[in-house]
Amino acid sequence: MDLAPAKLLARLHDRVWQVRLDDLPPSRARLLSAVRLILALLRDLAFGQLTLRAMSLVYTTLLSLVPVLALGFSVLKAFGVHNELKPALHHFLAPLGSRGDEITQRVIVFIDNINVGVLGTVGLVLLLYTALSLVHKVEQSFNYIWHVTHPRTLGQRLGSYLSVLTIGPILVLGAIALTIAASSLTLVQSLLEVETLSHIALFLGQVTPYLLVIGAFTVAYTSIPSTSVRIGPALVGGIVGGVLWQSAGWAFTTFVAGSGNYAAIYSGFAVVILFMLWLYVSWLILLLGASVSFYSQHPEYLVSAGGEPRLSNRMRERLALLVMSRVASNYLGGGPAWSRERLTQTLGVPMHAVDGVVDTLCNAGLLAETSDKPPCYLPARELAQIRLKELLDVVRAAGEDRFLCPEQLPVPPGVEDVLQRLERARSSAVGEFSVAQLVAVEAQGADSTPVGLRLT
Repeated sequence: MDLAPAKLLARLHDRVWQVRLDDLPPSRARLLSAVRLILALLRDLAFGQLTLRAMSLVYTTLLSLVPVLALGFSVLKAFGVHNELKPALHHFLAPLGSRGDEITQRVIVFIDNINVGVLGTVGLVLLLYTALSLVHKVEQSFNYIWHVTHPRTLGQRLGSYLSVLTIGPILVLGAIALTIAASSLTLVQSLLEVETLSHIALFLGQVTPYLLVIGAFTVAYTSIPSTSVRIGPALVGGIVGGVLWQSAGWAFTTFVAGSGNYAAIYSGFAVVILFMLWLYVSWLILLLGASVSFYSQHPEYLVSAGGEPRLSNRMRERLALLVMSRVASNYLGGGPAWSRERLTQTLGVPMHAVDGVVDTLCNAGLLAETSDKPPCYLPARELAQIRLKELLDVVRAAGEDRFLCPEQLPVPPGVEDVLQRLERARSSAVGEFSVAQLVAVEAQGADSTPVGLRLT
């Protein structure tokens, strides 16, 4: 009887994770993909770093809130729309109820008391650093979710961060101002007196907050990660994150309304604690939506085990041969050069695996990057000069250095003899065959493969 639950869980595990989606009908494949996505998100929340990163963002937000709003206030003041900052902040803190009004008022007083002119050079630098650190921390969290191995350069990051801090407040508060102004127009008020239009306006009033939040989340998912994010997956993540955030606001409002016990226990600190809780929920939902966006674009990461899947030596060798053959085939055939994104989607392997193999081949002088953004890859040498044995040796030796290499590991004569036999067998199997011959074999078809090049 004790084995029954274990057998049931093992069977469910096999039904969910061990089934190939290509072997299922489209409807069942989509349903199974949705189940895998939900399980992966629950796993990431329970055992991943999403919660830790959300807590880190709460701490950074507390340090950066006033500097960020002060910079935004300065930009808005230059355009004469600084009075819209208070309604925007009040809208964000609306789930806190009357306590949100109290926090809004205190923050606005802090901002009004900031005089940039008397800060001095050091104070201004610290103000900018504190504000930029929040944006940097958000980018780091998004890059972690997207498994980014090549972040933006320092110059690119500073440019994008300053754009977010200067242009962002104008766009957000401009949208809020336009919405308020449009609702107060005489023509709009007269149209709302019509019963049918009033029902439509009521529906739009209920839907518009969701659409605005979904749009903001979608823009964040496409622009913040240091990688190429397609609009479709970003929109899926934006819908999930936006609906969750708006719904969480209503739930949090109900929670705050019945939080009299917290005020009795924590006294004056209750406002701060509730504010931190709402920040944590908001950041966690934002990161959760980013995870949905990532899994939608990279379903190859929907596996039963969390973390970065580890590749065996055999998989690395096979992946290197596949990458080189794809790049060489398109190069000879005049097709488009391969990018990392396209290789990942075509081969169906995790992105970090392709990154590791491509970086190894580039460092060894076997592949070369193009100047495209993102870069694509071409053979770095004549294909006839790239031997398969050299390619495999490069992949096998990846990660070795002079402090940790086979020569530094003492082995007895018997073991050394076995290793030499294996090396001679590899040399005999692939010999002097080149990548050009490998591509020619693929073009001719498997039936015409020469006996000496049948790598089975």
